[in-house]
Amino acid sequence: MRTNKRTIDSMNFWSGILFGLGAVAFLDEVIFHQLLHWHHFYDLSTTSVGLISDGLFHAFSWFATVGSLFMVAYLRKQKAWKKRRWFGSYMLGAGTFNLYDGIIQHKIMRIHQIRYNVEIFYYDLIWNVLAAVLIIIGLVVIRKAKKAERASEGPVAT
Repeated sequence: MRTNKRTIDSMNFWSGILFGLGAVAFLDEVIFHQLLHWHHFYDLSTTSVGLISDGLFHAFSWFATVGSLFMVAYLRKQKAWKKRRWFGSYMLGAGTFNLYDGIIQHKIMRIHQIRYNVEIFYYDLIWNVLAAVLIIIGLVVIRKAKKAERASEGPVAT
């Protein structure tokens, strides 16, 4: 019985994380890559290679989002979807993706920047602060959800 609860909790957590990663990656791809043309996922080669990398990035975001929704459908069928915990995981996943993108891909790997030919400091600052805020909100929501779940379960018999 305990293992089942852990499995359900884990699925709630990971489906939220995947949905957050997928949703933010999708927004990044559509807004910054396709509509604004500020960058491609991989800007260290030709435009053609950049477009291919955008396609692969878009496929990743789509698979993560759809995969997470299959997990949510399963949880809902089992009447085990914990919306609050899931929402916290969603925020955590979204923030983690943005922070990974802002630190690893923008600054360490330098495969692309948010925008070129501008003072990049302010763009990076907003990007990474937003990511940190999403992570903090996600962690707070998850913690409160766990606390509420424990309170609703009542005292554990010893």
